[in-house]
Amino acid sequence: MPIAKVSALTYYPVKGLAGVSVDHAEVTASGLTHDRLFMLVEPDGTFLSQRSLPAMARLRVDVLDDGRALRLSADGTDDLEVQVAYDGKRRDVSLFGKWFGDGVLQDPAAHAWFSEQLGTRTQLVRVTPEHERPGWGVNPGQTGFADAHALELTSLSSLDGLNQRIVETGGEAIPMNRFRPNIVISGWPEPHTEDRVLRASAGSLEFGYAARAIRCAVPTVNQATGEKAGPEPTRTLASYRREPAYGGGVSFGIKLGVLTPGTVHVGDEILVHEWLPEGPDPAPSTR
Repeated sequence: MPIAKVSALTYYPVKGLAGVSVDHAEVTASGLTHDRLFMLVEPDGTFLSQRSLPAMARLRVDVLDDGRALRLSADGTDDLEVQVAYDGKRRDVSLFGKWFGDGVLQDPAAHAWFSEQLGTRTQLVRVTPEHERPGWGVNPGQTGFADAHALELTSLSSLDGLNQRIVETGGEAIPMNRFRPNIVISGWPEPHTEDRVLRASAGSLEFGYAARAIRCAVPTVNQATGEKAGPEPTRTLASYRREPAYGGGVSFGIKLGVLTPGTVHVGDEILVHEWLPEGPDPAPSTR
């Protein structure tokens, strides 16, 4: 098999907002440093998502001063810099009505900026210093405010295979950012090789398979404009990537738990130490 390498690394400072591409990253037990440590919530504490607010995709957040400040930006408006509150006033928050915890409220100026940009009342919260939230799956690991896992991994061969199918039916190829992965792999010749990875490493990072990445409506959002862009890729994925064991959802990529925190660089070789055995996916039975 050709050498597989890390092709791209991306973290998402605020859940649901634009990602930040980097050439290397420190990876903690809960994911890439700064990944999804912040979240926007409604007045009742429910998290906000591109599922209902696709315009979130066009909002950018840069982490400044080693995590002590944030710069909020969007086309057509002035930037705003705010200091980060690691602890202080808190509020109840929830994800999918399944996880309930606390979030540290951030600068009211950030609340106002995001509320104006999105046209709805919202607050910005950060994970608490004692935040501990287990994932689920074969290697559940820990996570911050991500949906349920520390890392999401996809491959260029999987995207190429998907885009070939989309184009063959008259659609337009889509970019990888529609899937919002943390790690993208090049060099695997067969699409969806990642589905079979049980335990692997890159640089000093070791990670393990947790579950398939079941896709919601977010991949139909143009990440550059923050607008719904039609039925793709969900329509095409539904033709060949249905997952009955996951309630009939469609999958693309995998979710991972961090087995050994470490540093990973773009260009690092991916070493697969163990492949999933033949047979049914073991992840759904762990939920």
